[in-house]
Amino acid sequence: MNDSELARRFRDSAIQSAPRAPLNAALADAIARRPNLWSLLGEAPTEQQLPVLLLAAIHHLVLADPDHRLARWYPNITESPFPADDPRLAATLETFVMERADEVRSLVRTRRVQTNEVGRCAVLLPAFGMIGDEVGPVTHLDVGTSAGLNLLLPRFAYRYDDRPLIGDHTSSVELECSTRGTAPTPLTDLEMPNVRRGCGVDLRPIDISDADDARWLEACCWPDQADRFHRLRAAIELARATPPDVVQGDAVDSLSQSIERLSTDGHPVVTTTWALNYLPPDRRTAFVDELDRLAEHTDLSWISAEAPALTPELPHAVDPVDPHRTELTLVTWRAGRREVRHLAETHPHGYWIHWR
Repeated sequence: MNDSELARRFRDSAIQSAPRAPLNAALADAIARRPNLWSLLGEAPTEQQLPVLLLAAIHHLVLADPDHRLARWYPNITESPFPADDPRLAATLETFVMERADEVRSLVRTRRVQTNEVGRCAVLLPAFGMIGDEVGPVTHLDVGTSAGLNLLLPRFAYRYDDRPLIGDHTSSVELECSTRGTAPTPLTDLEMPNVRRGCGVDLRPIDISDADDARWLEACCWPDQADRFHRLRAAIELARATPPDVVQGDAVDSLSQSIERLSTDGHPVVTTTWALNYLPPDRRTAFVDELDRLAEHTDLSWISAEAPALTPELPHAVDPVDPHRTELTLVTWRAGRREVRHLAETHPHGYWIHWR
């Protein structure tokens, strides 16, 4: 990739993230204006040369040094942060990064963008409820699981609009989700599914027992969104108490063995949440084909929360409200027959569900 393309990516990132993440936008803008900063991203593998990777590397180092002046701009670290448009930010950023340039290079060479957004469990839960009502006890295979935090779905508390709390009322993680439209299964009747066993698969799993790994997971969470950050930390502590079962493997090649392991304990439910967009098109096609093949002999369900614009090979609705929005789709195979239900459009981090 040429240098001008890297700079352009940071300029675009600054524009796109400004409405939701003003600090990230200001950091990206400052990086775009400084070749000694944006050129560091050129050390990453080609497919990982994404502005969010360099921003995560910087965030990782700020989390390791929370007393540094740069941390004063980070809302997830500082109670009363400096505003993102503070003119001192750019120079402070440049000094911080260049003093740690070797560490930054090492991070972008070896790490990948990995987000484990537990808020998405609020989107998955109603679909799990639908499946559980039909088949009874289930098992959970989370593909692209990162640290496996979404496997903790039964251990979170959930509040939809102003309805009573659902799930584990004692949980340190409470997920709030607003809804619009009519849910396929009334949320007032929603019960926690009987998930007998869960397993996660990831090409490069995050080991939350390792402090550096856990900090990288936190670093991939945008610092502007402090609620997500602190919720993530609470989920990590829950997972450390009872670690989820996570194995290293390819999204397609691991399906057969993983589903075979889980099917003895309950109906297998596969989940993918903003994971398949990281696969090349032919592997997304292979993923769907492999599920079709496995379902010839085993009843399966698949809950997908992906953006149609980024994953056109998946069975999305033919008339998405916005192809860049996250679409919640339930695919079921019963006696080898596939049925696709387009349930809702959702916020990518689980803050709202708009039922179809």
